[in-house]
Amino acid sequence: MAKWTPRHEAPEPLEGPVVPTIIGGTLLWFVLFLAQVPFYGWFEDRDLTWWVWTCLAGAGLGLIGIWYVRGRDAAIRRHAEARAADQAGEPDGAH
Repeated sequence: MAKWTPRHEAPEPLEGPVVPTIIGGTLLWFVLFLAQVPFYGWFEDRDLTWWVWTCLAGAGLGLIGIWYVRGRDAAIRRHAEARAADQAGEPDGAH
């Protein structure tokens, strides 16, 4: 079997509003948890309590995700500012 080689370069990754997206997902998981808590007995009777705890775990992991993507965005911003400062301080063509 022949080795596959790409015929073109991969496109740049899409960047979007990552922090608001993660915050929205985290809030959704937490709201789902809060909506299920009053019916915990119903879930327990049917051996479905994992639904409730999955929503709480999603909210908790979302908090870690918020911390991570905020740090990532800050690092990307710092890198872009440092590059701009480096390019502004160098004469044209010297890089």
